[in-house]
Amino acid sequence: MARRVFFHIGLPKTGTSYLQTILWGNRETLRRAGVLLPGVERRDHLWASCVVRGDEHTSRRNTLAPSSWDRVVSEIAGWGHDAVISHEFFASASAAQAAAALDRLAPADVHVVVTARDTLDLFTSSWQESVKNKGTVPIDRYCSSISADPLEVWDWRALDLGLVLERWAVADRADRVHVLPLARSGSAPEELWERFATLVGVEPHSVDVSQGFANPSLGLAETETLRRINARLGGFDRPFDRGVWIRTYLADERLVPRGGERFWPSPAQVADCRRRGERAVALIRERGFDVRGSLDDLLTPQSLPARRHPDSVTENEVAEVALDLVGTLLADIRQLTRELAEHRTPTPDPADTPDTPDSADSADSAGPRRRVIRLMRHSLPRPRPAR
Repeated sequence: MARRVFFHIGLPKTGTSYLQTILWGNRETLRRAGVLLPGVERRDHLWASCVVRGDEHTSRRNTLAPSSWDRVVSEIAGWGHDAVISHEFFASASAAQAAAALDRLAPADVHVVVTARDTLDLFTSSWQESVKNKGTVPIDRYCSSISADPLEVWDWRALDLGLVLERWAVADRADRVHVLPLARSGSAPEELWERFATLVGVEPHSVDVSQGFANPSLGLAETETLRRINARLGGFDRPFDRGVWIRTYLADERLVPRGGERFWPSPAQVADCRRRGERAVALIRERGFDVRGSLDDLLTPQSLPARRHPDSVTENEVAEVALDLVGTLLADIRQLTRELAEHRTPTPDPADTPDTPDSADSADSAGPRRRVIRLMRHSLPRPRPAR
């Protein structure tokens, strides 16, 4: 069994994508340094979080998904040094599920790692992320309650640091719970990696951090436009489709480059975020958890810069974003059509093709469809998993 296991459980929207990209991009370097990243690919940790949280539909994601947690645990059991598990969806596990997951890793010395940030920034960022994943709920109705369902991620269940710590913290093992606050905006992203790497026992500068990326944010009008588009979309319900087409293609690669304004929720939601942050900090101090950074960075300032609310977005602003998007999509379709024409094989002479439905479907439909898929995979940016 591994000597130590660093179990990074989130929170969502706290630099997890940045850290995970560095970890998986430097997997072999870390292994040589004695740190195992178990699994075959990054999705193994996502799937493992689904298994731990009792998702009965895990098999719909991939045929390998149901066995992911067993495979991760087995690989750690066969490793003699340190290991890292990392996915933000573990944060929403129930106390019983968290305890069972930690028990599976015994007798390793398990450290629970929680990355966190100012609750207000987390709230606005997570609402935007839910919209990137086909969400349609207006911000005023977002996180209106605390779900009892461990499968709910875009909810206070996984976003309230205090609630997550209460479920995951092992009694009388405060030194095995590590909180890594994100520094305020303006700090170098490498600072989070340096804190994480130092905790795990890796020299921060021994790996290539250039692959790490910050999850890009949508502007105010862009978020509202995408929320309305989501309400019109038929299908796109599979995690893969949401991740590739809505989150990566439409949001990150077509709408994010527009820039746009930052925004705040309602004054009542701001006050609620402030209270939750203060409660979490009080809990951390009371329990004596290890903190790598400043707890002040988890507190919402009393004085905030003026920003608009999403409800203030006008129809003209939505129309402007939508019209620009149509122009961009048309250019994409033209480029794809050109590439498709370059790869198209000559159409067979009808006299040489048997007059059967199967052969007609194969020649005129299935082939081009397969080529479109291949072309799209090469021409679009590498997709990230849906959240």
